[in-house]
Amino acid sequence: MSMLHIPWLGHLLVFMGSLVGFAALALAMGRHQEDLWGRELQPRTSRCLRAAGWASLLAALWLAVAARGWSLGLVAYSGHTSAAAAMVFVFLLLFNRWQERRHMAVR
Repeated sequence: MSMLHIPWLGHLLVFMGSLVGFAALALAMGRHQEDLWGRELQPRTSRCLRAAGWASLLAALWLAVAARGWSLGLVAYSGHTSAAAAMVFVFLLLFNRWQERRHMAVR
């Protein structure tokens, strides 16, 4: 029995691939680099993060389609990417607010 035929494992793999992909794409952006590390990363590093993000999203798409076929696979992929993008967004938002509070406490 293939790992893709275990329903929850297939969903977990697609979700994790989506989460890693969106996190890498967010980290490739200069604004988020400034927020997280206080500086922009080297352009080469940003390009590698961008490539890794897209590769991860494509791998997640392949897993979803391989496990469920084109019709249900695309639906599952859409749901997982939406949830993963929301999680990355909420993390960045909460991190930014935490940093603002920390800086206000220092002043």
